Amino acid sequence: MTPLLSNSTLWIPVSIAFFVQLFKFLWEWTRTGRPDLRILSRSGGMPSSHTALVVSLATVLGIEYGLDSSFFAIGVVLAVIVMYDATGVRQQSGKHARVLNQILRELFSGQPISEEELKELLGHTSVEVLVGALLGIVYASSVMFLLQNA
Repeated sequence: MTPLLSNSTLWIPVSIAFFVQLFKFLWEWTRTGRPDLRILSRSGGMPSSHTALVVSLATVLGIEYGLDSSFFAIGVVLAVIVMYDATGVRQQSGKHARVLNQILRELFSGQPISEEELKELLGHTSVEVLVGALLGIVYASSVMFLLQNA
């Protein structure tokens, strides 16, 4: 169990994703005055926790194994796929959901329809992904520096 608990390649990315989601929760609570625990598991928003997670993973792999390693290459490819998906496919899905929800509201105005609307906040803007990437690099680099110099 000790090797798993001391695996920085696992825990640094997981912890940055947790901290980013916690930040989004606290930010929304401060903004609205109401705590919404659903934010902790919701996708979308500023910054991208998915991006922070995969970029921190690539950063840790680059620091541990070198920028010329296969591990770092795999981490970078995975990060690019996740970031592309966040700004492309998932963001477009969110836009489609917004339009479909609007159509349903107008079409069934005054009539009962499904209580649950389609989820509109699925993806990220380029800025949300960029901030997530920067957080991932800075966080992973800082934690790795602290661990190596402790």
